[in-house]
Amino acid sequence: ELGWISKVYVNRPAVERHAEQIKKWKTLKGNWQAAWLLKAVTCIDLTTLSGDDAPSNVQRLCFKAKHPIREDLLKALDMHDKGITVGAVCVYPARVSDAVNTLKAAGCNIPVASVAAGFPSGQTPLETKLAEIRLAVEYGAREIDIVISRTLVLAGQWEGLYEEIRLCRAACGGAHMKTILATGELGSLANVYKASMIAMMAGSDFIKTSTGKEVENATFPVGIVMMRAIKEYYWQTGYKVVGFKPAGGIRTAKEAITWLMLVKEELGVEWLMPELFRLGASSLLGDIEQQIFYHVTGSYALQHELAMA
Repeated sequence: ELGWISKVYVNRPAVERHAEQIKKWKTLKGNWQAAWLLKAVTCIDLTTLSGDDAPSNVQRLCFKAKHPIREDLLKALDMHDKGITVGAVCVYPARVSDAVNTLKAAGCNIPVASVAAGFPSGQTPLETKLAEIRLAVEYGAREIDIVISRTLVLAGQWEGLYEEIRLCRAACGGAHMKTILATGELGSLANVYKASMIAMMAGSDFIKTSTGKEVENATFPVGIVMMRAIKEYYWQTGYKVVGFKPAGGIRTAKEAITWLMLVKEELGVEWLMPELFRLGASSLLGDIEQQIFYHVTGSYALQHELAMA
């Protein structure tokens, strides 16, 4: 529906004013903070995307995914029997089998997500992107995080972008597909809105802000624009199951809670579940566990008291 795309206008000053107001929201305290932090944990895609990833650190990551918060801390909150785990474990395609086998051996049903389609630059031929997606699914990935070709957005080639994402969606088969827009490289908030719409039209299950490798990653103005696109898509089509995933640069418990609150304000409480909201992060979980430790004990943990995330 190119008619939607041609009419897009984003009031950037208004979006930026709203984003500044978000930063001033009061921080939750006490049990309310602990509850929101535990909700954040269940929505984390616990991620390792380093060139030196090996089976050993993927196994440690999977253990942390199953036991994100120390058992005694959960018992103190009376949450030890609620099955709290992260939303998914995210790795490169070559490490998918390691993650799948580790989680299976642990008797855990946490899905494994894999980046694909020329992550992070997207500068590979379409045939290669599709082959990479199919391999990741074959290795056992239940979620695929693809990255779009930014050139198509910057050149206004919306039909080409639609076709690329549609083919990627077909290659994913039964796996859920998250489409990374790499918003820091799209040039304008209007392009972010348009790319979000195209990604949803082409069948994306999630739209995601960033690869985490750009100079600018998840920001509140970008989040507002993408969530407004999800809302309009729902109003226009009645199709409600498109999720949102901010990723890159989210490191503190306070930031995580702010993103949760923003999703609640823009999309509603029904989006605050792992099926429709994820936080892409590698170091966030450590700070959340530290804050929960402080809530329970009244002091901050020493480095050796919390297992590495």
